[in-house]
Parts: sequence; structure tokens; C-alpha cells
Amino acid sequence: MDSVCKNDENSSADVAALLAPLPALQLQEYFQKLINSRGCNGIEVKHNGTTGKGVYANSEFQEDELILKDQILVGIQHSSNKVDCLVCSFCFRFVGSIEKQIGRKLFFKNLGLSGCCVGDSSESEEDKSVKYIGNEEQCGGSSSSHHTLPEGVVSSLMNGEMALPHADKFPLPSPLSCPGGCQEAFYCSESCAEADWESSHSLLCTGERSASISREALGEFIKHANETNDIFILAAKAIAFTILRYRKLKAEHVNKKAKQSGPNHSLLLEAWKPVSIGYKRRWWDCIALPEDVDISDEGAFRMQIKNLAFTSLELLKTAIFDKECEALFSLEIYGNIIGMFELNNLDLVVASPVEDYFLYIDDLPDADKEKAEEITRPFLDALGDEFSDFCQGTAFFPLQSCMNHSCCPNAKAFKREEDRDGQAVILALRSISKNEEVTISYIDEELPYKERQALLADYGFSCKCSKCLDDSSSV
Repeated sequence: MDSVCKNDENSSADVAALLAPLPALQLQEYFQKLINSRGCNGIEVKHNGTTGKGVYANSEFQEDELILKDQILVGIQHSSNKVDCLVCSFCFRFVGSIEKQIGRKLFFKNLGLSGCCVGDSSESEEDKSVKYIGNEEQCGGSSSSHHTLPEGVVSSLMNGEMALPHADKFPLPSPLSCPGGCQEAFYCSESCAEADWESSHSLLCTGERSASISREALGEFIKHANETNDIFILAAKAIAFTILRYRKLKAEHVNKKAKQSGPNHSLLLEAWKPVSIGYKRRWWDCIALPEDVDISDEGAFRMQIKNLAFTSLELLKTAIFDKECEALFSLEIYGNIIGMFELNNLDLVVASPVEDYFLYIDDLPDADKEKAEEITRPFLDALGDEFSDFCQGTAFFPLQSCMNHSCCPNAKAFKREEDRDGQAVILALRSISKNEEVTISYIDEELPYKERQALLADYGFSCKCSKCLDDSSSV
């Protein structure tokens, strides 16, 4: 790791500045702007003396009332999920049509790729994005336990030649191709395509308009991430986001003042601010020890994780390195970014309209249902249990990540019927008083006390909520 360590040494002052906590006043101002932008003025972020940041109610909330809808700072759809769900690469809303969603799933299922890895392509352009990554042993045999439909029928679904009954009651936006031409990202609208391009994708696009140094190196980085841990792609998005924000801030600065040729460290800190607010520890220090790794092998395991991060970083550096943002490519920063996601990220879940469609058919009056099912039943049988697969990924939400844990929480992350994109939705579990801290559970709070404490130790703290205090006295 000499090259990375040397890079860390060259940027040591900048690395320390990036990892230093924001001054309290700046932090307060930043979170207040976020809260205002989200339109969730019933909460505030403030520090207490024990757990650091926390979210507090500045008005009363009733049971099941919406507390917060938080937008994604950076998020990804898991590569294995891209076969089953065609969604917007920015907001993660389902796109295409009910027919296209069903057709894609059946196409890949017939190839034995559904639900486990990313597969080859079909005739439509968006399906050309899906490339096989993974080993054949993981993918083999999945097509033997379902009803297979003729290839022409599946193609007619994907190509829009076949219309399913009542599918028009579940309209989806048409997928828009990536403006960089990568055929790997698709969007529900021009605004999502533009926002993603400007925030990170222009550097991480493998298409002809990519702003990366090397599209080949970028492809190698993505391949490595998909084969090891796609949290690296999330980290790459955070770095690309900061670089592009830095360039934009610098361009605005140059327009206002005399041209500056060298890096501007204060602008880099400003560009980094949205990432800086997350609680951080180095990934190889905070990742939970797998159950199949003996405690005596912990040191070797953590070094293996560090080496894995090093390999990923070297590939990313070859693809998008920016000298003026050199500190972002230190192993210390990379490890802390990944560790931030390990400790703060939230599962990204978006319900599938395909499930809603089949439930709608099932609820039709008997005569209408029988007529519709003459057409839809073969597709449902062919899909099997996978008809209800939803979009799955992981994301970092700046406000939600400030919510502390309790084993007797007063709030929960829960999508309502109307929540059809990747935003985090936090609802009140019970009435919440003004000035009361809003808490969620990081784990299954119904587990026994010792199991809860062991799981929470991976987050770096011992829970002292009222439930844990009560349970500890009886242990």
C-alpha cells in the first residue's frame, strides 16, 4: 500500500481538515437549510451531551403522522436487483410499463439470471444496460421451477406489442437513456437525468460523453465493486459528488474574483460539507466481524478488508483522479466514507407496481377477474413468488442519519402507499411531544437484551434506552 500511504502523507493536512468536525454554528445552519428544503419544519437537529447529533421534535406529532421525507444524498440500486426492477437511476422510481417490467423479469428468468446476478440484454435499449457479472454457480438452476412462456410472448411484452388488461391503470414514466450514452443508467424524467449527471454520473458514466479519465479503468472499478461489495460504488458517488461540487464552486469563485490556477482548499471543504456531516469511522475498523470468522482471526480479517478497499481505491483513482481534490483519494478518506455508509446508511426500498397490478386483478369482480386472468394467469404462474420483487438498494440520507437508536423507538422508516421513489419516509409510531427526541431502531428491537447489545456494539455504542435499562436489571 506504499503508493496510497505516500498519497496520504502528501495530503495529510487536507485529510485532517476534511475529517475534522464542522464548527457547531456551521453544522446548525447546514441542517436548518436542509430541514427548510425538505419542508419538514416540525423537527430540528441539535447536539446533546451524550450521543452527539440527534433529531428533536419542535412540534407535536400524532401516531402515524409523517415526520420527515428525506432525499437521498447518494444511493445505489443493488446490481443483483437490476435484472428484476427497471428504475430511475436518480430517484429510483419504477419506469417503463407494467408489461415491460413483467417482460424483463421473465426474459432474465428464462436465462436463469433472475434474482441473483445481472444478465445480458434483450432487444430494447434499456435492457442493453444489463451486463452479466458474477459466477455461473450462483446463477444456475433458477429457471427450472417455473412455467416458461414462449420467447415471442415475452418479447412482445418488452417491446410494447402486447397490452395486458387494466395495465393502463398503473402508468409508469417512459425510461430516458443516460445523456452520456452509457446505456447503464435510465431516468424517469429529464430533471432526474440532469440532476444525476451534474451530481455524480458525469464522472462515473462509461459512455462516450463521460468526464472520467479512463472509461476502461472505470469499467474495471465497477466490475470489481460488483464482484466484491457495491458499497464501493456508493463511495465513488460521494467522491464524484464532491469533485463536481468543488469544480462548480471554483468556477463561481473565478467569475467573482481574479482567476486562480491552483486548488482552493476552503472550496474543497465547502464541497465536502454534505458528506462531512455523517458520523465516520474507518470501514475496516467498524465493519462487523462475520459469524464464520473466529475472533483470533479478527486482525487478519480487518487487514483483508483494508486491502480490498485499497484495490478499489486504486481502480477509482485511475478512472477519475483530480489533482486539486487529491485528499479525497487518500485511503484514510476512502475508508471513512465507506465506514460512514456502513454505520449510517438505510436500505433503499421501493414497492413494485407489478405487485399492485396483480393484486388489482385479484380484487376485480368475479366476471371481470375471470376474463382478465385468462390472459394474466400464465404470466403470474411464470413469475412465481418473484412477481412482487421490489427495488432494493442502499442510500445515505443526511437528516435520517442523524436519528439516534432506541430499542423502544417513537418513529420508524416506513413507506406509505403514495411513496413511490427512494426517499426515506419517517412516521411516528406513537404520539411525540414537543422537544422530545425522535428515535428509530437500528436493529430488531424484539431480540433479547444481550443480542441487541451485541448488534449495537457494531455501531460503536452500548444502548441505555429505558427498555435496555429495564432488561439489564433482570439479566
